[in-house]
This record gives sequence, C-alpha cells and structure tokens, in this order.
Amino acid sequence: MRGFATDANAMSELDVRAALEEAGAILRGHFQLTSGRHSDTYVQCARILEDPALTTRLAATAAARVADREIDLVASPAVGGIVIGFAVAQALGVKFIFSERVEGKMQFRRSFDVPAGTRVLIVEDVVTTGGSVAEVAACVRACGGVVAGVVSIIDRGGEKAFSDELIPLLRLEVESWEPDECSYCACGSPIDAPGSRGLT
Repeated sequence: MRGFATDANAMSELDVRAALEEAGAILRGHFQLTSGRHSDTYVQCARILEDPALTTRLAATAAARVADREIDLVASPAVGGIVIGFAVAQALGVKFIFSERVEGKMQFRRSFDVPAGTRVLIVEDVVTTGGSVAEVAACVRACGGVVAGVVSIIDRGGEKAFSDELIPLLRLEVESWEPDECSYCACGSPIDAPGSRGLT
C-alpha cells in the first residue's frame, strides 16, 4: 500500500524556511550541536514538528522528493528523527522503525527488523556532520538492508560522515566550529546543548 504523497502537498524551500521562522525554530546564541561542534545558530525542529498539520506537509514534501525510488521501510535515529520519520513512512505507505543508543552505540531494539534486501530510507530532522545518519546506515547494512537515500528537514551544510545521497527539504548554511576554535568559549559565554544525543 502506498501513502498520500503528491506534488500538490509539497512545500518549497522558501515555505520550509518561513515555517521555521514563524515557529521560532531558528535560535541564536552559543550552542553545542549533536555532532559536538559549536555554533551561534541552532535549528530546533521540534518547534515545527509539534504542529501535526505542518509535519504532515513536510512529510508529503519529503515523500514527493523520493517518489521515483523503491522504498520498503523508513528508519530514523532517536530522538530527533522519530516524529518526521514516522510521518514520512505514513506518507509513503511503508513501515517505520528507529534506532537507539545503547551504551553509546546506535542499534535497532524493540524487535525491529530489517530483512535482507530491504530498501531503507533514512530520515532525520537536522543533518550537520551526519554522524547519527552514518550510524543508522551502518545498522541497516549490518542487517543486510540497502540504504535507498537520506532525507532531512534541514541540511546545515559541511562535510558529511556518510556517502549516501542526502535529500534535504531546506539547505541552511550555518557556520559551526570545533570547541577549541570557539570564540564564545574563549570569552566564557555560557553554552546550551539542546540536542537529544544525551537522552536515554
């Protein structure tokens, strides 16, 4: 069974950016990203994903972007990718699973299974270096699955830790740097780490 993905439901990059700004999801300050890098800008996608109607539109947009691919399953890393991953799976009419960290290592739990040969779309909310995406891709391949592509709401730019094709709904070039290069740290500015990597 296929889902409800249509081009008529799709949002443009301008639409996605406007939704982020309207929701107050683009934050300014001193942040530690999930990747460990520091930045003066943080995109809090949870602020747009708390709106079910908007999430459905974002998911339909993502599904329309991959409509020409054979996809059997959607997988996302917990916690940030779960809501949008589920919504994209619904739009595509396929099953959804998510990975979790166990003692710092990403793995599929809860009896989630990726049968050999399954074509898996990985869905994430924000991708900076893509470390979590790379870990999910490794889990998929360890099960014998095939990565059919990666979709994210936001691509923050920069070099990625994975080689699979990334299909972002919005490219938002935001500078980030290693902690020892951070001018905010150098002047003692308090840091906020709003990401979900440390959650269990």
